[in-house]
Amino acid sequence: MIEQPKANNVGFARTLRYNFDNSLSRPGAFIGYVFIAIIILAIAMTLVQATIGAISALNQPLDSGTHLFAFWDAFTKILGFGSTDPWGTQIVQVLYWAIGIAISGAVIGFISNMITRTVAQLKLGKGPVIESGHTLILGWSNLVFPILKELAIANANVRKPKVVIFSTLSRDAMEGDIESRAGAMGKLKVITRTGDPTNPADLQRVNVFGAKSIIILDADASGDAKVVSTVLAIKAVTVNPDIHIVAELDDPNIGKALSSATNGQVIAIRSHDVIARVTAQASRQPGLATVVLDLLDFDGDEIYFADAGALVGRTYSDAILAFNTASVIGVVDAQGRSHVNPSPSYQFQNGDKVIAIAADDDKVVFTGFRGDVATRTDTAARKAIREPEHLLVIGWSTMGHSVLKEVSAFLPMGSTVHIVAQSKFVAPSQLSQLDFGANVLVTFASVSHNLSELTAAASAKKYNEILILGYRNSMSQTEADAQTMLTMLQMNQLFAAQESGVEPTRLVAEILDSRKAELARVAGTDDLVVSDNLAALLIAQVAENPALAGIFEDLFDADGASVNIRPIQHYAPLGKDIEFAQLVGIGRSYGESVIGYRVHADAKSSASEAVKLNPSKTRMFTPATGDGIIVIGNVE
Repeated sequence: MIEQPKANNVGFARTLRYNFDNSLSRPGAFIGYVFIAIIILAIAMTLVQATIGAISALNQPLDSGTHLFAFWDAFTKILGFGSTDPWGTQIVQVLYWAIGIAISGAVIGFISNMITRTVAQLKLGKGPVIESGHTLILGWSNLVFPILKELAIANANVRKPKVVIFSTLSRDAMEGDIESRAGAMGKLKVITRTGDPTNPADLQRVNVFGAKSIIILDADASGDAKVVSTVLAIKAVTVNPDIHIVAELDDPNIGKALSSATNGQVIAIRSHDVIARVTAQASRQPGLATVVLDLLDFDGDEIYFADAGALVGRTYSDAILAFNTASVIGVVDAQGRSHVNPSPSYQFQNGDKVIAIAADDDKVVFTGFRGDVATRTDTAARKAIREPEHLLVIGWSTMGHSVLKEVSAFLPMGSTVHIVAQSKFVAPSQLSQLDFGANVLVTFASVSHNLSELTAAASAKKYNEILILGYRNSMSQTEADAQTMLTMLQMNQLFAAQESGVEPTRLVAEILDSRKAELARVAGTDDLVVSDNLAALLIAQVAENPALAGIFEDLFDADGASVNIRPIQHYAPLGKDIEFAQLVGIGRSYGESVIGYRVHADAKSSASEAVKLNPSKTRMFTPATGDGIIVIGNVE
């Protein structure tokens, strides 16, 4: 049998020292020790003075003519108490000086240490938040910066807008990054705190119950477990069902489960899907990415909801032309269900709301029915049958599959997709089994870093679009964006070498880091998709207005209504002035909601300037070759 080790006996002195060391962490104990020390020293000095007083030799007057006196006089003056008192008195003064210095030093050191610790705690962001009505962001990722920019714009008219960011990063690190990357944010007050968002005790410090909305960012590469834990922590702290939680998730099944388990309080946003869908939209038609971004950001026209009291008993066909400064795109019925681009015969009921695009909510104003447009029948010829399209994809990542899955839903029969990827970044086996349905033939080629191979692939046939994707799974964001911009330059060089008069192939590129967007525009592209910005825009929109989640889901999905840019000649004759209201009326006859137009001539200088979203119904427009009409309707 193994003998159990015996506990060592701890002596009284060691125990006393142990307890003394532990007690020093408490301010009250230190003050008590100082007080006790003063009492003990006062008693000791009383005894010292009595002893010195009894020694007559120490109480004789000093001989001021000696060198010893001169030295002692100078020495004591340096210490601050020089005098001509007898030796005994001066010895007592020296002792008092030493005791005073020791006690003062200890007290000052203690106070200084407490101040240092307090400041350090404040810098760590451990203090409570007393704000209310704030937007609470839990977690940290690159999405923080565009989200803050959008919230600053969205709350420009709010008296004191506030955002609280709570993550595991230090306060200094968060505030330093925000200052360098978010830029000016107007009146928006940003408060940072450090802690664990999955810990209910930590969450109580940021006043979860007083937040107007909560955003949970998925900054963990391990999956959605941390987001789920954060939602559970929120539910443990507050049961307020009016606080909407916008959660960035990877798995759609987890998103549905969280939404169901919280009765719709959690709104799941899949960044991957948002990026893929907008990239797919951008590669479909010129200017489409600009339209989507205009709808997503808070700068410019946005989607609003307004009461439809004046429309009760009238149809959606009537409503489309009843708002001069807003473009009606749908209806929210009295049960809260949204219908984007419903049937023209839909009849408004009490409690219905219109969904409209406008510069601000006060611009969604009923201006009366347009009977003059409603009776028009002179629409243009029906749209022509679409020809097969050919798409070249350069670069690859997990995003590529999602993008092509979205794109293929819009491509007509006989279309082709050719993928070119560098073999050192993408194994051929990743591309060999791709299948996007009977409509689309997919081929691939693995190439080296040789420019001639890339040029040969791009020159093999006439492509409708070239889509450049970043190698996000094989390198850092910075390296992937540099590779993308190099490819853009190579493609532009190829286009420049082609014969004059030949329309160059459209170039669409994905940039992962929004800080590289300006460099990418210099490199040259027709449409640019900035990935980390897209999800941030959607998250900010839904955080401000949760009802928009279903609207954007419908608009970005290939099923049902979606944003499209049609050739203008299918709606109106070229070269002839036409009122925008008439274009809206013609689109209505096709079962579409017209929301703007695109001027091809303006696209050469700026993609955003070319898109005229939500013009007034009375604006006159002269269609020209290459112009397009922006509609919400079914894919043809």
